[in-house]
Amino acid sequence: MSLPERMTAIAIRAPGGPEMLVPEQRPVPTPGPGEILIKVAAAGVNRPDVRQRQGNYPPPKGATDIPGLEIAGDVVTLGAGIARWRVGDKICALVVGGGYAQYCLAYENHALPVPPQLSLIEAAIPETFFTCWQNMFMRAEFKAGDWVLVHGGTSGIGTSAIMLAKAFGAKVITTAGSAEKCAAAKKLGADVAVNYKTEDFVAATREATGGAGANLIVDIVGGDYVDRNYDAAAIDGQIAQVSFTGSPKATANFANLMRKRLHHTGSTLRPRTVAEKAAIVQGFEAKVWPMVAAGRIRPVIDSTYPLAKAGDAHARMETSQHIGKIVLTF
Repeated sequence: MSLPERMTAIAIRAPGGPEMLVPEQRPVPTPGPGEILIKVAAAGVNRPDVRQRQGNYPPPKGATDIPGLEIAGDVVTLGAGIARWRVGDKICALVVGGGYAQYCLAYENHALPVPPQLSLIEAAIPETFFTCWQNMFMRAEFKAGDWVLVHGGTSGIGTSAIMLAKAFGAKVITTAGSAEKCAAAKKLGADVAVNYKTEDFVAATREATGGAGANLIVDIVGGDYVDRNYDAAAIDGQIAQVSFTGSPKATANFANLMRKRLHHTGSTLRPRTVAEKAAIVQGFEAKVWPMVAAGRIRPVIDSTYPLAKAGDAHARMETSQHIGKIVLTF
């Protein structure tokens, strides 16, 4: 298969609003050893992309400045030493950047085969699902039967966390910002959905758990939620800090952390080493991918936008009205 020398990609003209995302021509990248080149069919849109566009989340040293951390598409070229993949394979992959483009590089061991039951648009989910997997199951000690409180239950992270928690036997409480979103979260499997604009999630969590509190809290908000999470957590509870839609700084009663023997952990995915990411992918493929292939877990897609409308996709994300994933299509 002959490849073009140049491709359309989305560049960030300057730090700022969604209008700063502009199509431009870039060279088609060449895979190095251990890398594959994918013709992108779909690319997930995530909060880290928004922060990168705003100038608050620069790519790691040596990584492309093209945004986009998760893709799905067809393998078109193999670098040296590739054993698992062949040209024409349909895969989805976690990438360090470059997803908002017609062609994108990925490491061989950061990719998964797309099950026949899943469309390539639905498969553009590795960054979201891998983030939940490492925070909920690798850093925190998830157990079947736990009460799990998921904040932002209709976000990409939230929908993924709810589905994973339910698939592995948890009872789920979630927060969302409208009656419509609460209904959507319950349809995904949440046992209790709390409208955070009109209800107190701490009181709702205590009521749902008979006063015991949540065993695991998945938080994408931060800010004043940190202190309230400590109030809502059970004895020996765990808080997994996934991101911050609010402030990364907080005032909290750390006596609660000590009294309840809480474990507050957090991590980011993008700066992890190639080997660390490969370990996350390996565990996810072994434990979760069979559930996806069987249809027990099905990614939720809010909306799709053509590549040239990446700014509109970011504007949609910044409204926080979306339910599920926002995806760029090619």
